[in-house]
Amino acid sequence: MQVIIPTAGKGTRLRPHTHTRAKPLFYVAGKPVLGYILDELKKIKVDEIIFIVGYLGSQIEDYVKKNYNFKTRFIVQEELKGQAHAIKLAESNINQDVLIWFVDTLSDQNLNKIKKTKADGVIYVKEHDDPERFGIVFPNKKGYIEKIVEKPKNPPSNLANIGLYYIKDYTELFKSINHLIEQGIQTKGEFYLVDAFNIMINNGFKFVAEKVGVWEDCGKPETLLATNRYLLNNRKQQKFSGIKGSLIVKPVFVEKGAKVENSIIGPFVSIAKNAKIKNSIIKNSIIGEESIIEDVQLKKSLIAPYAKVKGVYKRLNVGEDSQIIYEKDEDST
Repeated sequence: MQVIIPTAGKGTRLRPHTHTRAKPLFYVAGKPVLGYILDELKKIKVDEIIFIVGYLGSQIEDYVKKNYNFKTRFIVQEELKGQAHAIKLAESNINQDVLIWFVDTLSDQNLNKIKKTKADGVIYVKEHDDPERFGIVFPNKKGYIEKIVEKPKNPPSNLANIGLYYIKDYTELFKSINHLIEQGIQTKGEFYLVDAFNIMINNGFKFVAEKVGVWEDCGKPETLLATNRYLLNNRKQQKFSGIKGSLIVKPVFVEKGAKVENSIIGPFVSIAKNAKIKNSIIKNSIIGEESIIEDVQLKKSLIAPYAKVKGVYKRLNVGEDSQIIYEKDEDST
């Protein structure tokens, strides 16, 4: 099986962080989002992973080659014309069944089951109580998907498409994508992958919906923090080092090399390597590597690597290499 991982999006909802760091490399609970996906792929037989990269794509290539030994290929998407366009870029390199995994998606899927499916393909879904916000799949009585609709009004189905797909017949996949592009069939000005799937379904291709129990999104600050909370709640707590005169309220992750002094940390805080925290209270936040946090109270905050925050009691979203220093005006009354 080959795997396609599209990563070319600019991650505008995570700015300012994504001005300097590729979105899939943002840390949650001690590991880049992309790392969780690649660790799952280590559990199955994968012949090759093809990354569709764009802005800051060299960061993704460096991370993958440094930390994993998959056979890989990196293809640059020069123009962001949509998901289907991104997948088409891999067409000449695909020669077997394919798994497509969008990097915003972390879930509790069981990939070992997909080879056993009798259907032509699998779309992973999660039941959601607000289905109008998502692409929704509509299975028939036999369990095969009849159609996929983007953000439908008052849908009878609540099965949200989570962005993880398995397709046996790669030729049919690219035939449908090419038809989509040649005919200029777009949704919101882009070539949507699910529109290609709908073409396949209309041509008799049988997809089944595979439910997952957990679906965590990493595409914007509030959902990234929610994912961090989930992962911290479901990982074994490590023994902490580099902690001096401080209270740790679990669950918390403190990477080796980080220093915490005279502070209250947690719950739901991830601190990356070589960060330095002093005289602070932090909860429900992600603190990047090499950052310096002093004399602050933070919650629901994302602090990027190499940032410096001193003397402020606020909610922050601070980009890489930023400095925020609040000093008392000695002349003020």
